[in-house]
Amino acid sequence: MIGEILGDRYEIQQLLGKKAGRRTLLARDQVTGELVVIKLLSFGSDFEWDDLKLFEREAQTLKSLSHLSIPSYLDYFEVNFPTIKGFALVQSYIPAQTLEQYLQSGRIFTEAEVKQLAKAVLEILIYLHQLHPPVIHRDLKPSNILLGERSGNSIGQVYLVDFGSVQTVLATEGGTRTVVGTYGYMPQEQFGGRTVVASDLYSLGATLIYLVTGIHPADLPQKDFRIQFEHLTNLSPSLTNWLKWMTEPSLEKRLSSATEALTALNNSLHSTTVLIIGKPAGSKIQLTKNSDSLEIIIPPGGFDPSIILTGLFAIAWNSFILFWTIGALSAPFPINIPFALFSLPFWGAGLFMLNGIILPWFARTRLRLTTEQIALTYELFGLKFHRPRPSLRENITKIVYTPKYFTKDSDGDRDEVPAKLEIWAGVKKYQLGTTGAITSEAELEWLAHELKHWLGIDITKE
Repeated sequence: MIGEILGDRYEIQQLLGKKAGRRTLLARDQVTGELVVIKLLSFGSDFEWDDLKLFEREAQTLKSLSHLSIPSYLDYFEVNFPTIKGFALVQSYIPAQTLEQYLQSGRIFTEAEVKQLAKAVLEILIYLHQLHPPVIHRDLKPSNILLGERSGNSIGQVYLVDFGSVQTVLATEGGTRTVVGTYGYMPQEQFGGRTVVASDLYSLGATLIYLVTGIHPADLPQKDFRIQFEHLTNLSPSLTNWLKWMTEPSLEKRLSSATEALTALNNSLHSTTVLIIGKPAGSKIQLTKNSDSLEIIIPPGGFDPSIILTGLFAIAWNSFILFWTIGALSAPFPINIPFALFSLPFWGAGLFMLNGIILPWFARTRLRLTTEQIALTYELFGLKFHRPRPSLRENITKIVYTPKYFTKDSDGDRDEVPAKLEIWAGVKKYQLGTTGAITSEAELEWLAHELKHWLGIDITKE
C-alpha cells in the first residue's frame, strides 16, 4: 500500500503494525504536509461485527477527547478500494517510542523514573475517568504508552495511545459486553466482561511491574492470583507495596480511582506522610495508615467507678499474699523455702488482676502493623510492655470480631460479656476490647473494618 492515497489526501508512507483485520499506517496529509496515523479496519474473512463496533467507538471517543497526552482525532471515512474495503480513522502522529520498544532495546528504568511515569499516566487516567461518562481504556500496556526523549531530570513526555478497546459506562448499559484486553495486564473482573475504572489501575500496575522486572506479567509467578515480583526487584518497600495495592486481584482491596492512586503514590514518596482515617464521632482513638504501616493508638481511659470493687479485691488479695510471704520467709531456714514457693502462684494471680486493671485503664495502648510484623504495646509511666510479644506479619491468619453478648450465671442472673476484637498470628492473640478509651462497639467495628482492608483478611464474627 506504500504510495497509495486514502481519502483523497493521505499518502501512505509506512506500515506501522498489522493484525487480523487491522492495519496501522503512517501517512502524510497532502493538504497540511503533516504526518498522521491511519488505523484501517478492513472487511475480510475474519471480520466480526464486534470489531466494527469497537472501531466506531474508538473514533467517537477520540473525537470527544482533548488532552495533550492523547492523539487528536482528525478524520474518519470509508475505504472502497478493489483490494481493500473498510473504514479508516485518522489521528495525529506522535514522534515517540513505546515503552515496549524501550524495553526491547535494553533500557533500564530507575525507581525515580518509574514513579515519574506512574504519575504521568495516572494524570491521564484522572482526565479520562472523570469524564461523563467515564472513559475506560481497557488495554493499558507498554506498547500503548509512548515516551518522548529525556529532558534534564524529566523522564520525557508520556502519551497514552490506542483506544481501540475503550469502554464507556453507557456503552455497557442494556447491551452485550465484549471482553477485550491483553493477557497479563487484565484484572480478573475484565475476564468476566465487567470493567471499571480500577481495572485500568491494575493494568498500569502490571505495566510498571514489567518495567522493573523486565519480565512480562503473564510469565511471573502468581500466588492466590497475585503477581509475585518482589523477589526480582530492589525497590523501596513503599513503592513495592503501592504496586501490590494497584494489582490487587480483588476489586474491594485495590485502589479504587486514579486520584486515590496518585495520592497514595505521592504519600509513598514522603515516608513521614500518613493518611488520617475518619472515625466515629467523639472517638479518642488515633488511626494512621499508609502503604507501609497501620498504627492504632488508644489513650488511657482513666479512672472508672466500675473498677472500684475489682481494685479493692486485688489490693486485699495482694496484701494477704504479702503478709503470707513475709511470715513464710521469717520461718527458720530451710523450712521457709517451701512456704515461700507455695505463695508464687498466688502472687501471679494477684499481679494478673492488677495488670487487668492498670494497663487497660491507665496505660496507652499501641497496635502497630508493618510489612514485617505486628506488635501490641502498653505504655505506662515511660515503660513499655508487649502483650503478647511481636509476631511476623506473615503469621497473621485471621481477624475475629465478637459483638457484645449476655450469659447467665448459676443463679440465673444475666452477665454482660463486652465486645472484643482479636488478631491471630499463629497461636498468639492480639486483643482490643471495650476498655480504656474504646467505649463503643462502633469503634471496634470501625477498627475491624480498617484492619480487614489493610491486611486483606476477611473478618470472622463469633
